[in-house]
Amino acid sequence: MNKKVNVVEDDFEWTDTEFKHSVKINSLPKTLQSKIASRKVRGPQKNPTKVSTTIRLSSEVISSFKATGSGWQTKIDLALKQWLEEHKLT
Repeated sequence: MNKKVNVVEDDFEWTDTEFKHSVKINSLPKTLQSKIASRKVRGPQKNPTKVSTTIRLSSEVISSFKATGSGWQTKIDLALKQWLEEHKLT
């Protein structure tokens, strides 16, 4: 049954008639299921090696690293590691 319902409000309650004529969706279409299944999902890290933190850097540093494309945060990490090797902290 294709009954048109005019809704004026964004938030409304369904009537008993609307519930009666509604159709329950039990599963996603096969094409959508295959798209979701093909997505690469990162699993939990076995040995977390990095720590999430907040750091304030100059806009020049951020824009320069971001301009290198994907993996710019890893590149900052590598640059800091190289600096640590060259400047032994006491």
